[in-house]
Amino acid sequence: MVRAYVLLTIEIGKVEKVIEEIKKIPGVTKADAVTGPYDAIVHIEASDLGELTRKILHDIHNIDGVIDTTTAIVVEIEEE
Repeated sequence: MVRAYVLLTIEIGKVEKVIEEIKKIPGVTKADAVTGPYDAIVHIEASDLGELTRKILHDIHNIDGVIDTTTAIVVEIEEE
């Protein structure tokens, strides 16, 4: 399982519509509008890196209003 946070830059006036569409994508566990340098943050899960890439490049990037994404993949830190 691969988990990631996707930070989105969205066109003005389209944030709510983009978030509604993103919530329909299988694997999206949370999508929120936020303040700061990004307009929304999405938590997404996928079976592997290839599936994660497809979800971001094909599903999220094709939503009208999405300008850019920055992806932060969650790393599992093992405790000693």
